[in-house]
Amino acid sequence: MQNITAEELKARIDAGEKINLIDVREPHEFAEFNINGTLIPLGKVQTMQIDEIEDLKEEELIIYCRSGNRSGQACMFLDAMGFTNTKNLVGGMLEWQEKFTEK
Repeated sequence: MQNITAEELKARIDAGEKINLIDVREPHEFAEFNINGTLIPLGKVQTMQIDEIEDLKEEELIIYCRSGNRSGQACMFLDAMGFTNTKNLVGGMLEWQEKFTEK
């Protein structure tokens, strides 16, 4: 697992890069605000119900949650399952919203 900052991720999104974003928050959090990641709540990752990303084991996955804690856990689980390039969004959606949403 590596870390990525909100600024680094935003720059890559703005540049039009194809990015595999995985949101490990709960559905109600995703509904409130999201950055178009694939919703796979942490509980599904922990119980290995991750068929939708099984074919991405060799690709970069950027994992995010509310604050960076759950996504860090998800990265560790995915790494243990053989995923080779996980990145945790430091500060999660709290950091993202603080930096990039209109006040």
